[in-house]
Amino acid sequence: MTTIVTILTDGYADWETALLNAAARQYYGLETKFATPGGKPVVSSAGLKVTPDMAVEDIDPAQIDALVVNGGTIWSTPNAPDISLALKAARDAGKTVAGICDATLAMAKAGLLDTVRHTSNSTENLPPTGYKGAALYQDQPYAVRDGKIVTAAGSAPVTFMGAVFETLGLRNDELDYYIGIHGAEHRPAT
Repeated sequence: MTTIVTILTDGYADWETALLNAAARQYYGLETKFATPGGKPVVSSAGLKVTPDMAVEDIDPAQIDALVVNGGTIWSTPNAPDISLALKAARDAGKTVAGICDATLAMAKAGLLDTVRHTSNSTENLPPTGYKGAALYQDQPYAVRDGKIVTAAGSAPVTFMGAVFETLGLRNDELDYYIGIHGAEHRPAT
């Protein structure tokens, strides 16, 4: 069974991967699991309490198909957990690795964005991590997929969902229709 593991931290932005995980589980019948640093319970920015399935340190790339990092303000602070080993292991195993909003900082810190097209919340967001991929930065309001690496600004959870599913071979007319429905609110009013 296709398995997606989403990494959550205290204060995670609960809306950023909600569509992805809900559609994965309910529509596609995929297995969705959640991991946190140390396997400790976390609380979202809205107060949603989550008891994870596992610790980030226990993620086995051989047992998953996608590793998704949920955004949140912690990623831009000195208290951000270093999840570089998990991210690199998943990438090196040929798995999808995806990050939305400030989670792209963790990907940049791990060196995952040095050689692939990517995006984030802004062009100023990533340089403090020491990454070397500035020439590949895409300044756009929707997700960027380059191979099995997916990035998005926090304002793009719909196209983020679609890009992750695409890396898993699940892109089809129904998914495009679903993305269109959720993206309709962003079209100019007539």
